[in-house]
Amino acid sequence: MSKSVDDLRIVSVTCPDEATALAIARLVVDRRLAACANIVPGVRSIYRWMGEISEDNEVLLTMKTREDFVESLFTAIVANHPFQQPAIEVVALAGAGRGVAAWIRAETGGESSTTLPKGFKSVE
Repeated sequence: MSKSVDDLRIVSVTCPDEATALAIARLVVDRRLAACANIVPGVRSIYRWMGEISEDNEVLLTMKTREDFVESLFTAIVANHPFQQPAIEVVALAGAGRGVAAWIRAETGGESSTTLPKGFKSVE
């Protein structure tokens, strides 16, 4: 397990459909705001909104990023999400597998971040 993950975050948001999740995922990975985005279809959400209990089928989108990019991720999500108030949550990582922390850092942050750290081994 990687020892230093203080700057790494998982950002999640529920989306009304796979098309919305896919569009946001592609955008944030392309802009290097997230190293990876996972789309989990088939989420059943039960929640209280505007004083009433609602129940919807949704898609969960999770993104791996660094704390430096959380605010930019929020902006990108809100600008491309159809909900008035997207349910965006941020979780700090307690740990990560060997190489994952380095990979997230290498794949986020702009053009200069395209080179993986020396010694990084792909699982392919």
